Amino acid sequence: MTSAFTNGKRALAATAGLAAAALVLAGCSAGGDTAASTGGPITIGTTDKVTMLDPAGSYDSGSFSVQTQVFPLLMNSDYGTADVEPDIAVSAEFTTPTEYTVVLKPDLEWANGNALTASDVKFSFDRQLAIVADNEPSALLANLDSTAAIDDTTVVFTLKAGNDQIFPQILSSPAGVIVDEDSFSATELTTDDDIVAANAFAGQYVLTSYDFNNLLSYKAYEGYQGLLGAAKTDVINVKYYTDASNLKLDVQEGNIDVAWRSLSATDIDDLRGNDAVKVVDGPGGEIRYITFNFNTQPFGATTAEADPVKALAVRVAVADLVDREEIASQVYKGSFTPLYSYVAAGLTGANESLKGLYGDGEGGPDAAKAAAGLEAAGITEPVELNLQYSNDHYGPSSGDEYAMVKDQLEASGLFTVNLQTTEWVQYSKDRTADVYPAYQLGWFPDYSDADNYLLPFFAEGNFLQNHYDDTEVTALIKKQGVTNDPDERTALIEEIQDKVAAQLSTVPLLQGAQVAITGTDITGAENTLDLSFKFRYGALAKG
Repeated sequence: MTSAFTNGKRALAATAGLAAAALVLAGCSAGGDTAASTGGPITIGTTDKVTMLDPAGSYDSGSFSVQTQVFPLLMNSDYGTADVEPDIAVSAEFTTPTEYTVVLKPDLEWANGNALTASDVKFSFDRQLAIVADNEPSALLANLDSTAAIDDTTVVFTLKAGNDQIFPQILSSPAGVIVDEDSFSATELTTDDDIVAANAFAGQYVLTSYDFNNLLSYKAYEGYQGLLGAAKTDVINVKYYTDASNLKLDVQEGNIDVAWRSLSATDIDDLRGNDAVKVVDGPGGEIRYITFNFNTQPFGATTAEADPVKALAVRVAVADLVDREEIASQVYKGSFTPLYSYVAAGLTGANESLKGLYGDGEGGPDAAKAAAGLEAAGITEPVELNLQYSNDHYGPSSGDEYAMVKDQLEASGLFTVNLQTTEWVQYSKDRTADVYPAYQLGWFPDYSDADNYLLPFFAEGNFLQNHYDDTEVTALIKKQGVTNDPDERTALIEEIQDKVAAQLSTVPLLQGAQVAITGTDITGAENTLDLSFKFRYGALAKG
């Protein structure tokens, strides 16, 4: 697609030579100066399915795993750190409390030869806000008022509230992905085939072959000028699996070089004793939780027996009955740990508000308490609960996990659970269409801050789309994001968690670590399994 800005963009690109030369002489180095290694292609296996390539229409780990390889960002994290710094930019800073100014590197190009300019940046953020999709990251841009391309290399973001502590990190997230304005529609989602055909890439890699959720082939992009430097391997192939047991078999037999998301806990434990592979562990930030649809859950707003008091009592009873320790130890063999917080343990502001409110007050279940709560709300018969989980997206242990949740709820005599499963591509559509009254979700964070466990979940327009909406919580989330004082901000984060814990839009269950399995001749996985939570293929090398 050609936008109305195209002619001006090309003119700016054609006349930018003197300014570009000045920036280069001033010491702006391109990240792509180091040649790729010659150890041969690397094949990665995964069960983590893609929803779609267009960043305005996807907000899931499988899609972002592709996007982070092929699309540029204004801000990013170098290997081994969560700290963000300019990626395809030479500078990024607040020039006023409500204006964040980014200056791009000179002479940036898309792989198709189009100039990559400030016009593309404005276009990318404008379309993120303009396109309404079922699964999209635009909730992260709640504080963005407008984006202006001042000239070919200068972008000014005007924010609704000043002193935004999180905005630089949001520019490194799925909401900050930059796309080619001449290849993407401004008003509609662009298909995967159109994106690949347009060669609309400018990350460490370009996609050279795209067989949706079957096999993807990447080639290092010679024009990449980002923070990460040139990819260490020229060709990467990614094979998608529907069965994690086949993924395990292929990595241990050397048919693939890397297994990344998601093997069962039993398989990972078994592979730790296999000398033919390496098990690489990274820091954890992933969480798992049950989400309730406030419209369609038992006694939800659009059901025949709608009653908000009874609906809350059902959610509270679930929170009283789940035994996280049993799930963590018996299903996940300790690779996941119980989570009693909405913010991942270890991050500033994380508390354990759920532990004191529900169950036995110490983290365990309490059936008598659950029964008393339901009875007090006028619920005297077992609650029929339809509970859904994905059988491929969160690993093969999901079936065992949710079978155990079902058993825990039904053992109390208070619930009759209808447990169903759906593959992820359909699941991601159904969950936002009010198909599932209660369902499994997981979260792979976009950036290492408590905000990323609150804003996307509980603010107005949240990605859950489960009809939870609380104006006070939204206001508090906005306030913590612009609060400079660390102690004051921590107190706000804790207050938000206390409030949402009482409402139970979701019931957090578990927190897990990052794990990759590689061949013994593969290096670099340890460098990219970091607190950025981005698995960058460019770090991997063979031999």
